[in-house]
Amino acid sequence: MQVILGGGGAIGNELAKALKAYTPDIRIVSRTPQKVFEDDETVAADLTDATAVNRAVAGASVVYLVAGLPYKLRVWQEQWPQIMRNVIEACKQHSAKLVFFDNIYLYDEKSVGRLTETSPVNPPSKKGKVRAAIAQLLLDEVKQGGLTAMIVRAADFYGPGINTSMLQETVYKPLKKGKAAMWMGNRSRIHSFTYTPDAAKATALLGNTPDAYNQVWHLPTSGEKLTGTDWINLFAENMHVKNKAMTVSTPMLRVLGLFNPLMKEMVEMMYQNNQDYYFDSSKFQTRFPDFTVTPYKEGVKEIIAAG
Repeated sequence: MQVILGGGGAIGNELAKALKAYTPDIRIVSRTPQKVFEDDETVAADLTDATAVNRAVAGASVVYLVAGLPYKLRVWQEQWPQIMRNVIEACKQHSAKLVFFDNIYLYDEKSVGRLTETSPVNPPSKKGKVRAAIAQLLLDEVKQGGLTAMIVRAADFYGPGINTSMLQETVYKPLKKGKAAMWMGNRSRIHSFTYTPDAAKATALLGNTPDAYNQVWHLPTSGEKLTGTDWINLFAENMHVKNKAMTVSTPMLRVLGLFNPLMKEMVEMMYQNNQDYYFDSSKFQTRFPDFTVTPYKEGVKEIIAAG
């Protein structure tokens, strides 16, 4: 039995599809879980409830923590440590391996131009400090020998049919409506994006590779170095629409944040958009040379085809 904690999100659904190559027994866990395949098991659970998490993990050989929380600092500070402690304790009690799907917020600001698994942990943001703390909880348990686990990390993501991608919300959807794309930060800077189906397939592969545990992995991401302008052009060309774009600077975002809570939450992360943001996944690609990483143009075409 392999268990997905946080089913139904941008990664959860794709992960359920990918895991079928490794096991027929998949349990999908969320507040309102939905089956991906008819024979999937579903369990409704609040991950901040230790008893519910323990029940959801029972019988699992591998547990994938791919949950997402509302993009609010207060929620992250209150709930992420609690969720991580609950999941770690349940995995330890049931002797299950843990795969934690993480982001890159914990890395040092000066490392963003080329992020690797060994980039320094020195988060410049409050959200990054939350991510660093929960990652350390997991790594401490591994070091103490009480848990077999790994951390997999993705860049900002994009993929067909999802509603939580910055790239799609600010570029694809406005262009689709005949409006100008909005690029957060400096359009002349490189910005990597991880394709969600690739991330899910790689997470399933890593979770079912025994010697991949007890370390950190960057999930496969195209090595192409597209700038914000390149991304806007790529979408416009493949959508056959007029290329219109505007840049949202940090001062503009602060003003927008007075009226839009989400924009306010994004201000502290703008350091990622005002410099090159390049995500290096060469460790994974060296270990799994037969894994095909989706080129950006193909990923964009799939998003457009999905509508």
